[in-house]
Amino acid sequence: MKEECLICKAPLEYLKEDVEMECAVCHKKENSKTRCANGHYVCSECHTKGMDSIIGVCLNEQSKNPVEIIEKMMEMPFCHMHGPEHHVMVGAALLTAYHNAGGEVDLNQALPEIYRRGKEVPGGAWGLCNLMTSRALGAIGSNGGPRCCKRDSYLAIMEAVKFTEEKIGVKMELGDIKCTRSEQNNQCLHKACPFHGGK
Repeated sequence: MKEECLICKAPLEYLKEDVEMECAVCHKKENSKTRCANGHYVCSECHTKGMDSIIGVCLNEQSKNPVEIIEKMMEMPFCHMHGPEHHVMVGAALLTAYHNAGGEVDLNQALPEIYRRGKEVPGGAWGLCNLMTSRALGAIGSNGGPRCCKRDSYLAIMEAVKFTEEKIGVKMELGDIKCTRSEQNNQCLHKACPFHGGK
């Protein structure tokens, strides 16, 4: 079953310009370019409700593999096929794997900060953060589109694992990545996606 609109499961549509929309859950009004074909809009706050549960997952996680960690988050009820939750999950999975691989980071302090502010890389040297961001965006851009939050999360994680070993000397683990969600994504690239593992 393809996952799109959280309200009615209809496909999403992307407008060229922002229009005022009302959240179908909390009724807050704000500008957006995205709604479903039936006109439903869900704001980011409602879309990510329950995301605070990732802190507990990360604090109890022993894996040095950020893909294993993010896969656990992707299975949780708050995570949808597409959505802003992926920005926080990538950073949380990387911080946790980095910590478990011997990197110096206080997860008790860093995880609530990444959740609260939605940052991908809290703290650290400004230059390194920007270099890492450019590498992740380069990998995402090279793979083209249309959008897929799962594919882009995997690409960002792969670049971060390589970058962290090169620049900081902390080696996280990274196994073979196979996506199992292509049937849920109307925009899936299928065999053109480097992680496509399905039909």
